[in-house]
Formats: sequence, C-alpha cells, structure tokens
Amino acid sequence: MSALPLPSHPPLTGLILAGGRGTRLGGLDKGLVELRGRPLVEYVLDRLRPQTGAILINANRHHERYATYGAPVIADLEGGFAGPLAGIAAGLAVARTDWVVVVPCDCPLLPSDLVARLWQARCAAGADVAVARAAGRLQPVFALVPVTARAELEHRLRIGERKVEAWLETQRLAVADFSDEPEAFVNVNTEEERRAVEERLKALMA
Repeated sequence: MSALPLPSHPPLTGLILAGGRGTRLGGLDKGLVELRGRPLVEYVLDRLRPQTGAILINANRHHERYATYGAPVIADLEGGFAGPLAGIAAGLAVARTDWVVVVPCDCPLLPSDLVARLWQARCAAGADVAVARAAGRLQPVFALVPVTARAELEHRLRIGERKVEAWLETQRLAVADFSDEPEAFVNVNTEEERRAVEERLKALMA
C-alpha cells in the first residue's frame, strides 16, 4: 500500500541559523566551513529552497558573504551571539509569511521532506509549534514556528532565556518522527565531525 500524500502547507519562510560563535571549531563561522570544497550553508540552501517560498539567513558576521546567496541576511535583535533563540526571534521579526521553518547551517543532509512532515505533525496534533525527533531525541532547531510567537520569544530574551528547549517546553508541541532518517540530522560542531560528514557526502556522491 502506498503512503498517503502529506497535507499541503501554506507559503512559509525557511530560516537558516548561522549566527553562532563556532566555539568548538576554533571560532570559525560554521556556515562557511567547507565540505568537499563547498560551504556548509550551500548544502543547506540546496535542500531547503525547494521546500519553502522564501529564505532568510541569520548571521552575526560575514554578512556580505552570506548575501551572495540571494537571501536577506539578518543579525540577532540583540548583539553578543545570544544563541539560536535570538536568531529565531530575528527571523520572525522580518518574515512575510505566517510560518517559519527553522534549520541550522551545519546539517548538510537535512531531509528533503522536512517541511511537509513538520506541517503534517502540526496539523495532526492541532499544535502551535512542530519539532523534529531523530536518533532518539528532539532536534530543537529543526522546527516549524508561527510568526505570532515573536512577542513571546522577545520577552524571553529580555529576561535572559537562551535555550530553545526551555521555550519549546512551554508550547503546544507536535513532534515529527524522523527515526527513519537519523543520518539527516548529523551536524558539524568539531573538526572530527566535519571530516566524518565529508566522508558521508563522498559516499553519497560516489
């Protein structure tokens, strides 16, 4: 029996989070770290663009470089590399759609059906926010978020909240199960992980 088609989703914006310090990579800008001669952000763009109507890139440095990819580049609303929650708030502040799909810049194998499955999970649960689960745990920066969450996120940032997980715990949350694609959520935080993901890409392209 063939799988039922996923429910169609409204126009939405893809938000790539590339605003971190890259501490475990010696302070490198992770989105611009190269795999097989291409920056990580290019792989993410290739996979996310077909799933969305618009793209935003959240970055706190190298804006000119990111701008060459043809997407608006936005900094955190507050300086100081405040973390992914600040990047999400910045994206919600400028998005022109009702929904934003958030992904990190360092997961070059992200699912080609990420948006459809997050939307399906949200609709099935009647939830406000949907998040992916893979490899036995939530993947909090792979999320479908309504722009109406902006005010609450900005309030949380003002009172010092920085963890996406803490915010998710307060939401009516749907979970999209990606246990069939655990490799899709492998990210690059260290040089060892960069080499390992590069080998995966090499194998896939062989």
